[in-house]
Amino acid sequence: MHSAPHPPPGQALAAARLVIFDCDGVLVDTERIGPEVVAAMATEAGWPLTPADVLEKFLGTPEPYLLAQVRAHAKVPVDESWLVEYRSRVAAAFDAAPHTMPGVPELLDSLDARGVPYCVASSGSHARIRHSLTATGLWERFTGRIFSAEDVREGKPAPDLFLHAAAVCGTPPAECLVIEDSPAGVRAARAAHMPVLGYTGGPTPAAWLADASAGTLADLGELLNLRGGE
Repeated sequence: MHSAPHPPPGQALAAARLVIFDCDGVLVDTERIGPEVVAAMATEAGWPLTPADVLEKFLGTPEPYLLAQVRAHAKVPVDESWLVEYRSRVAAAFDAAPHTMPGVPELLDSLDARGVPYCVASSGSHARIRHSLTATGLWERFTGRIFSAEDVREGKPAPDLFLHAAAVCGTPPAECLVIEDSPAGVRAARAAHMPVLGYTGGPTPAAWLADASAGTLADLGELLNLRGGE
């Protein structure tokens, strides 16, 4: 027995009164960089990992969880300076070629034109979010509507961050639409009782996002059709 097909992605967007974007891998093209840096640094610390391992273990999770896991498996002492070095390496790699994910500016233009508010809710630190959005020219579009795992007690996959973002923006959870590229983010959105689209335009396999309640999409341009093909 097969489950009912999801409605077209644009239809999910048309029903939303607030769009909540994840940052890394949805707005900005960093999810190809981070796993490479973590794999290299974990291996240097005595925990051999490949970028694929890192993607599977840590995609969408908060930095404190990453640090705790590296510390637990490393063969040498690891402290907070490990995260400082990680952020520095990611920033340097990203600065060399900062990119938004395909279709992001056009989607934001469409939301602006239609008066649909949007925000960012990311597992990254505020400093990292600001760096990524500034480098890609998106900072001014989200100023005042940026939420980090630093703002809540528990990051993704707990629902706290999404619920916090919705509350600050004055929107009931059921009237939000989350766009996520990580299994942790999808679980967080579902726990918050928010519709969620799984974005597969980056490195995340679609099968990892199969629980996304509004389905998956590989091209953000599909969301420009707010009528969902009707």
